[in-house]
Amino acid sequence: MAAPDIDGRTGGPAVSPVTGSAVSPVTGPVTVLEHTGSRAVTEVEADAGQQVFPGHYPGFPIFPGVCVVECVHLGAQAAPPVPGVRLDLVAVQSTRFQSPVLPGDTVRSEADWAADGDGWIHRAKVRTTRGPAAQVRLRYRVVEDR
Repeated sequence: MAAPDIDGRTGGPAVSPVTGSAVSPVTGPVTVLEHTGSRAVTEVEADAGQQVFPGHYPGFPIFPGVCVVECVHLGAQAAPPVPGVRLDLVAVQSTRFQSPVLPGDTVRSEADWAADGDGWIHRAKVRTTRGPAAQVRLRYRVVEDR
């Protein structure tokens, strides 16, 4: 099933307006490839021009782990478990880095949502074209409109 685009139509992959902000080192937009209630598949490019690469590490640049977690978080924001729900990240429950993400890689997050009390758990397997890169589990709380 194709993901709806920003206007709610189905077709090709949806590109979300969610991007890293001034406090985020991730500058690329999120592409939503699949989005059902409990499953989300998203991608963010680790653009070689991002400012995180020159110092991490000189001579062998790799995308920092915190940026991989940020890509998962941005994907969760772009493809929430319930349409229109606002979520706040309250915990990075676990991370396991399996291989480096290199400049120019596409960071693909294949994630499942699970209700957890008054919040949601987002379990993601992160891949690049070379294979598994990380496993990340994030916890969110629902933001109530006032």
